[in-house]
Formats: sequence, structure tokens, C-alpha cells
Amino acid sequence: MAKNREYITFGEAARHACRIFGTMAKPVGSACNLDCAYCYYLDKAAIYGGREPRMDYGLLERYTQQYIEGTDADTVTFVWHGGEPLLAGLDWFTRAMELQRRYAAGKRIVNTLQTNGTLVDERWCDLFRTNSFLIGISLDGPRDIHDAFRRDRRGEGTFDRVMEAVEMMRRSGVEYNILATVNARSAARGAEVYRFLRSQAGFIQFLPVSEHVMMQEGAARPHIVPPETEGAEPAPWSVTAAGFGEFMCDVFDVWVREDVGRCFVQLFDATLANYMNVQPGVCSMCETCGETLVVEHNGDVYPCDHFVYPEYLLGNIGRNTLRDIFGSEKQLQFGLAKRNALPRECLRCQYRMLCHGECPKHRFAASKSGDAGLNALCAGYRLFFRHTQPYMERMRHLLMKQQPPAGIMPWARRQPMRKGK
Repeated sequence: MAKNREYITFGEAARHACRIFGTMAKPVGSACNLDCAYCYYLDKAAIYGGREPRMDYGLLERYTQQYIEGTDADTVTFVWHGGEPLLAGLDWFTRAMELQRRYAAGKRIVNTLQTNGTLVDERWCDLFRTNSFLIGISLDGPRDIHDAFRRDRRGEGTFDRVMEAVEMMRRSGVEYNILATVNARSAARGAEVYRFLRSQAGFIQFLPVSEHVMMQEGAARPHIVPPETEGAEPAPWSVTAAGFGEFMCDVFDVWVREDVGRCFVQLFDATLANYMNVQPGVCSMCETCGETLVVEHNGDVYPCDHFVYPEYLLGNIGRNTLRDIFGSEKQLQFGLAKRNALPRECLRCQYRMLCHGECPKHRFAASKSGDAGLNALCAGYRLFFRHTQPYMERMRHLLMKQQPPAGIMPWARRQPMRKGK
């Protein structure tokens, strides 16, 4: 990899000096009631001997106090993740809300939670609504796409249960959005998937699946491993770079003609933000990373959800404070490596300021010049950025004139669709 000068911008220095950081908590680690083929987190149980008990109340209190007191942010956002965080139980989350109120000290507290939806019932909806949770629910698209990889431990599809949860949250007034993976099954059906998902929610996040696997002796399922692992092969459910780029272009072509200002797609918002030179709101599209610590069920802390491996362990909240962990040299260098390890091809790329090399977890390809560290989805992102450039530039112009970007839609409808679409 090409090594750039390790510098810290004023903004980065300010955030670290003030210790403004976020956390993602895993109250039951990777424990889950489903067995989704592409889940990169199920295998994390092996780090903890195959068993991950629920975070105990004492540790929950320590985490809550350390986080609220440790970050200098005025708004403290608790992100609950898994595995399936609802396995912690309703009483556990009720206690978590009590602790947040006890230690808030005038700060605004926000809660978000990512769930597979299969455990959501009226009681959960009451807790979510009462405490103003923002729920992310995993839904990959129509039934045949969703059930291809999102199955329970009996091998049965989960589509009907997820749709029941969506309807229940809608009736109950729970705020929610959708996280959908882009995988081998959905890749050629971008417009169809988008039209289905927009009928269910007004905010959608598309997450490309690009994993490597290997079979281990005695294992019932392929083990997801880092790409550099000897014997690792691309997972059969992974989307290709071209497939991902085509998918997002197809989604964009519908969105820019019909839904600007009505439905929000995270990648589109982040791309436009980078055109406007403002923070994109998603770490994968920022210049550096490492501002959201992952807190495991036992208090172990890692720099990122995608880098929960022993070599990346930063500490434990039983021995260190979250504030000190975030300010550590190891965490700072992890964040800077996203920028400093970019291959030469990225440094010369006209779209560098739009993606900044995207997520480091995807940087396992080689560039044309032989440099390691190229994002494996690079060709797809380049396709997307090239296709959307005239539209993004026009929306930037509208925003600079203090006009809503939705004003692009009449113009977009007059533009020819992509060849073959």
C-alpha cells in the first residue's frame, strides 16, 4: 500500500481533543435466533469460546455511565446491535432506559436499535415508542430475495414474520427504517427491490455483501473469515462489483425521477453530502474512520463492527474507560489508516472525495499497478459515481441556490434512461 504522510486535520484533532465519539453496544454479542447465510457476526462467538451470555446489569450500568460522561457530545446516541439485541429481553432494555435517565446529566439521549424483526411484539413496540427509539429492520426485498439468505435455525424463511413486525411498528407509531443487503440474489433487480422497499419505509440503507468463507472441520456452515486467510474463497452470496454498481444505478434512476425529498437512500444522501463538502453521515464514506467504538457483551471494546478480531482489541470497560480507549494511540491510528493506506490508484481517482476508498473491510483487491488495498467494490462505485454525476451536480446547484434538491425531478424525467434500461 502507498503510505501517505500521517497527518491529522483540524477537524480530527478537535474531535479527539474533545473526545466526541459514538458507541455500538452488543448486549448479547453475536447471539441470534436466525441463521442468515451472509451474517459476518455469527462467527464472533468463537472469540469467546462459543458462548456469549447477556451483558450483566453491573456492566450495563458501567457502560452507560462511562459513555454519557466520557463523550463531550451534547447528544448521546446509544446504538444497540447484535446478533439480535432483543434477545437481551424487555426487562433488560427497561433497565437500560432507567440507567440512561439516571446518568443523563442534562444531555439529550437517543436510542437506535437494529433488529431482524422476528421477536417484535406489542410490548416491544410500547417500549420503542415510549422511549422514542429509531428502529432499523432488516428486510432484503420481496419474499424470494429476502428468504434466500435470511432464514431461521430450522431453515425456514422469515419474510412473513418481518412484514408482520413492520406493520405492527407502523400501527404503533414506532419510527423505523430499512436495512437491505445487496447480494447475489438481488443484484440484477435494483428497481424492483427499491419499489418494494419504498412502499414499506421512507429511509433505506443498502449494504453490499462482500465476504470470504472457508469450511472448518465439524462446522455446520461456512465460516466467514478475513479475505487474507489461507484457503478463503469468495462467499457464493457475495455481490460482484459490477452487480453492486448496476443495482445502485437502477435504484437511483427510479429515485431521481420519482422520490427525491420523499424517500431517502443513505448512499445517495452521503454522496450528495460529499459533493457539498459536508459530513456524509455514514462512516464508510468519510475520509477517516474509528469514531464509533464497539462494546461487546463482556465489556471488550473494538474500533469497528467489522474489525472484531483479537488483534484489534482496544481494551475493556472494566479496566479502561471508554473516554481513554477512544483517545488511545491505537484507536487514532486505526482511524487514520483508512486515509493513509489508500493505494495510488485511489489517490489519482476523480471520485476519491466521494467515497474515500469506502469501508476498509472491502479493501482486499489489487489495483492495476499491483498495489494492495483497493476496494473490491471499486468498479461498482465508479460506475455509480459516473452515472449519477450530472444529477448530483445539478442537485448541488439547487442547494447552493437554497432550493430543495427535489427540483431536479422534472429535469431528470427528460433524460434518457441508461442503455438497456
